[in-house]
Amino acid sequence: MHNKHSIEIRVRYQETDQGGLLYHGNYFAYFEMGRTELLRSSGYTYREMEAAGAFAVVVKLDCSYKRPARYDDLLTLNTEIVRSTKFKVEHEYTLYRNEELLAIAHTTIGFVNREGIIVPVPEWMAIE
Repeated sequence: MHNKHSIEIRVRYQETDQGGLLYHGNYFAYFEMGRTELLRSSGYTYREMEAAGAFAVVVKLDCSYKRPARYDDLLTLNTEIVRSTKFKVEHEYTLYRNEELLAIAHTTIGFVNREGIIVPVPEWMAIE
């Protein structure tokens, strides 16, 4: 599986607050988009993973906001797997407008089966 991927995101009007800034909670939706597209770039989907009985759950997340994003900004989101163990995958996200760093975030993802019992990270998710 690839360990890095980038996507471009245009800030939509409905994602902003009254001041025209990207609402802080919407950053996390962007980070999920980054994880999804990183997975897809490796030839897999969450749908296939869930059909096989493994469900990704966010165990921990944090975000450090550096500069605000605004309506209609074109952003670049870099998503990277920075650590993978038998039971978790850790991602780092960097969000840019041109060369300006707007946010740095991290998530820890665990996996459970349909009954909610912790299971190992799927073997195919090992970093290349």
